[in-house]
Amino acid sequence: MIKEIKGALIITKREVRDQFRDWRIVFPIILLTILFPGLMNFTAHQAVSFVERHNAPIIGERLIPFLLMIVGFFPISISLVIALESFVGEKERKSIEPLLCSPLSDWQLYLGKLLAAMVPPLLASYLGITVYLIAVRFQIGWKPDPVLLIQILLLTTVQAITMVSGAVVLSSQTTSTRAANLLASFIIIPFALLIQGESIVMFWAVYDILWWVILAQILIATLLVRTGVAYFNREEMLGRELDRLDIGWGWRIFRTEFRGQADNIYKWFRFELIKNIQDMKLALLFSLILLIAGLLVGYSQSSRFRIPSDLLSFEHMSNGFIEGLDAISFFSTSSVTLIWWHNIRVILLATLLGIFSFSILGLLIVMLPLVFIGYTVGNIAAAGLSTSKFITGLIIPHACFEIPALIIAGAAILNLGATLTTPADGKTIGEAWIISLAQWAKLMVGLIIPLFLCAAIIEVFITPKIAASLFGG
Repeated sequence: MIKEIKGALIITKREVRDQFRDWRIVFPIILLTILFPGLMNFTAHQAVSFVERHNAPIIGERLIPFLLMIVGFFPISISLVIALESFVGEKERKSIEPLLCSPLSDWQLYLGKLLAAMVPPLLASYLGITVYLIAVRFQIGWKPDPVLLIQILLLTTVQAITMVSGAVVLSSQTTSTRAANLLASFIIIPFALLIQGESIVMFWAVYDILWWVILAQILIATLLVRTGVAYFNREEMLGRELDRLDIGWGWRIFRTEFRGQADNIYKWFRFELIKNIQDMKLALLFSLILLIAGLLVGYSQSSRFRIPSDLLSFEHMSNGFIEGLDAISFFSTSSVTLIWWHNIRVILLATLLGIFSFSILGLLIVMLPLVFIGYTVGNIAAAGLSTSKFITGLIIPHACFEIPALIIAGAAILNLGATLTTPADGKTIGEAWIISLAQWAKLMVGLIIPLFLCAAIIEVFITPKIAASLFGG
């Protein structure tokens, strides 16, 4: 294994040496390493002086760590340019053929290019952070908390790894630098939103959240690297000349996978749908574990965020519940449609977010109902009320259908994300993903939507009556 990694490092050494010979790469690195930290230091000095004059020093104290994070982030933006050029740029310049003809394996080539695109920007980031810290120390006497400094260094590192791994995937799967640059917006926009979120954390000084941000980015970076290694193929890269949007081709693959071998609806349910469920046993188990984890997380948070006990009395619940039914004409088919469509929209949103996050965000959304149930049950237990009465009256009747639907939906979303990180023999990444999308659609049409419909009917016509009788309404 060590010998194989050394083979990848040969590519890294060659690429890094070539990058430092190119003034178009070296000059921006020097500029962002020296001038930008100086600009941030000047900004920090002026901000601290301004807020001290207005008796608000805490704002300046929060601004300095934020600027330190920005100083570390800006140089790694260069990594996008280097990473996008790593494969498709060399292909356009006709300089990649000798490299692809080397005895190195596909994963060694990919890993070598990945590390090469990461080294210069990271060195620039670390150097920029050092320059900024020295300057701000001498000018205003500020020095970071060691834990905060470690967090910012880790943030800088994992952001570089995530951006580079995503850009290298684009570079290896596109046929032109122009296409790769356009698709890079799917990397830039999420990171711009991420930086905004991190800035809120910095200004509120809730630095413990940064550990979760770091962990999430490590997970996503690992999945991106896995995706690149799984779908990088030198022969396919050399043979692909033009990216063409063929909707008809995609629809044929989707339709074939959706219908399978069934020629009628009975056979489709009896064989295709059952086979799809059987193939997803591990994903179903993992989805069930996540929902249980969501329930436990919600229950644990009930001790930190208490609901006033007077709002949790069963008499109050009963009166509020019945009033709510009367206010919205709950006992009607329109209410069934409303609840049914709401649940479907949640799964569609979870699927959409899951597509762009290797299923992570989608699974978090699927977990939310169980988190809420666990939180409510925890508060009811803390108030000394009967949790079994609450669960029996308001949860179990419709949850018998709703929770299985959530488990299946979570497994389908997880399968979509897993497709991007699992090699598909003889299939491109696009073909494998369309097949996975068809499997998701089968589960939605055949199981998830009908289960949600049954849950909505019970929630409207049965659950209120059980709750009213138990709560004395």
